[in-house]
Amino acid sequence: RLQPGDGLDKLLRVALVALPLLAAADARADEASHLQEVETLFRLTQMERKVNESVDNLLALQMRQSPQLDPHRPIVRGFLERMIGWEALRPELVDMYLAAFTEEELKQINAFYVTPVGQKVLTQVPELIEERNRLAARRIQENIGELQQELQAAEEKK
Repeated sequence: RLQPGDGLDKLLRVALVALPLLAAADARADEASHLQEVETLFRLTQMERKVNESVDNLLALQMRQSPQLDPHRPIVRGFLERMIGWEALRPELVDMYLAAFTEEELKQINAFYVTPVGQKVLTQVPELIEERNRLAARRIQENIGELQQELQAAEEKK
């Protein structure tokens, strides 16, 4: 029969203290591996390059729309990089992906992106999106007169 003082009560106390610590360490390991899968996805999808390209594109658009800002291009670039550049957005993007996808889902996504079809998706989808945007812009431009007529008719009814 177990008696107090025979060491088992001490073992029980140690176990009660150690188990939560071990569980916390295991959770941190899970978090680290989950984060690693997000980082792998970012690498496979060239997220950093894409975010930085969006800064470049927005800067170019801003300079076309407001040529008077051209002498201040470095200031505008610095602002954009601080607000929407990779280093600015990375922590929040990581959190978004951690919340949106489980570690197992990320493993499956990453496994897809390393395949030839996954690589094709990475190169073709952005091009298809650009084509879609050009198509939409062209249709709007070609038919803007129709909108103007509808707006004018609505104004005349007032």
